[in-house]
Amino acid sequence: MNRDKSGKAFEAARGVLPGGVNSPVRAFRAVGGEPIFVRQGQGAWIEDVDGNRYVDYVCSWGPLILGHAHPAVIKALRERIGKGTSFGIPTELETELAMKVVRAVPSMEKVRFVNSGTEATMSAVRVARGYTGRSKLIKFEGCYHGHVDALLVKAGSGAATFGSPDSPGIPPAVTADTLCLPYNDLGAVERALEGHGSEVAAVLLEPVAGNMGLVPPAEGFLEGLRELTARAGSLLIFDEVITGFRLGLGGAQERFRILPDLTCLGKILGGGLPVGAFGGREEIMRVLSPEGPVYQAGTLAGNPLAMQTGLTTLEQIERPGFYDALNEKAQRFVQALEGVAREAGGDVRVQSIGSMFTVFFRSEPVVDFATASGCDLERFARFHRQMLSEGVYWPPSQFETCFVSEMHGEEEFVRTLEAARKAFRAAGG
Repeated sequence: MNRDKSGKAFEAARGVLPGGVNSPVRAFRAVGGEPIFVRQGQGAWIEDVDGNRYVDYVCSWGPLILGHAHPAVIKALRERIGKGTSFGIPTELETELAMKVVRAVPSMEKVRFVNSGTEATMSAVRVARGYTGRSKLIKFEGCYHGHVDALLVKAGSGAATFGSPDSPGIPPAVTADTLCLPYNDLGAVERALEGHGSEVAAVLLEPVAGNMGLVPPAEGFLEGLRELTARAGSLLIFDEVITGFRLGLGGAQERFRILPDLTCLGKILGGGLPVGAFGGREEIMRVLSPEGPVYQAGTLAGNPLAMQTGLTTLEQIERPGFYDALNEKAQRFVQALEGVAREAGGDVRVQSIGSMFTVFFRSEPVVDFATASGCDLERFARFHRQMLSEGVYWPPSQFETCFVSEMHGEEEFVRTLEAARKAFRAAGG
C-alpha cells in the first residue's frame, strides 16, 4: 500500500506543528511508522491522500455514530452555514438542543454548552466546588477527562501511551487536591471518603472507562459510588463525553440506572463538530453565572453550526430501534472477532459494551489502569501495523476504544475479520 503523499504531508506538518499533529496519539508513536493523512470519509470508510481506503473504527474518536458525511447531517449543515457561522448572541438552536438533552439524559435538568469535553469537565468540577464549598476531588487512574491541569493525573489515553501521565508544566499545588484511586475499587473510595469526606467536593469518573481501552464498571461499583457520595455530601460526576448518546439516548446512566449529580457530554452531541456540555440538577446549576457566583464563559459556546449538527444527529438516533440494531450488529462482530483471535492463538482479550470494544493483548480481564498497563504493547503495535496495511484503521494506541457506526455492515465486518486473521498472526503469541 503506497503512502508516499501521507509521508510528505507528515514531513510538512512537522515543520510547523509540534510532532506534526494537533493531538499526540495521532502521531503513531505508540505503534511505529507514520500517520496517514485523510482526504475524505464516507459512511464507515475513510480515504487517505494517496487514495487508499480504510474501514474506520476510530470514527473521529467516537462522535460519528452515524458514520462519515451522513446525508441528513451534511444537508442540515449546508443550510445552516449560509445563515452565518457564529454570533456570540443567543439562538433558538441552543434551546432546542438543550431541550433534547434534558429529555434524553435522566439526571440533567439544566445544561450549559461549551466547546469541548475538556471545558465540560473543567466547568463541572468548578460548579461542584462552588456548590459544596469544598476543594478536594476524587478521580480514577486511567480515566481521562481532558487536559485540565487538575485532572491530568494518571489520565490514561494519550498520557498513558507516552508513559507520562503527570505532565510537566503542571505545578504540584494544582493537583494537591486531586485524589487518584484505582478504577473499580470501591473500598479505596470508601477509605478516601472516611479520611477526607468533609473536604471532597466530588467524585469524577467515566462510568464506562474508554481511555485505558474499554473497561466496564464492576458489578456494584457505580451503585456503591452513588451511595458513598450521597452519604459524604459529595457530588457524583459522570464524564459521559464518550458514553453519552453512545450506549443509548440516556447514556451510561440510563443503562446502569444510576443518577449522577452532574454529567459531562461531548462527541456525539456535536455530530462531528466541536462541542461539549455539562449539566445536572437545577439547584446545583443555579450556582452558575449569571444566576450564581461560579463563573464560566465561552465566545463560541452554543455555536450555531455545532448546535445544528447536534440536533440533526440526535433526531437520527432517536429513531425507534436505532440502538437495538446498532448494538446487535456490533456484538455479533465482536463475537466473530473473538473467534478469529482464538484461532490465531496467543493471549488476546476482547472487551465490549454496546457499540464500543477494545482488543487487549493479555489473557486476563482488564479491570483497571494497572491491568491495562500490563498488556503486550509490542504485540499490539504489530497488530495495528498489519491492520493498517490491510485497509483497516484501528486506534493507534492500546489504550483507546474502537467504535462501530450505523454505517458499518457486512462488507466492512468481513473485510475487518480477514485483516484481523493476518494481523493476529503478525502480532505473534
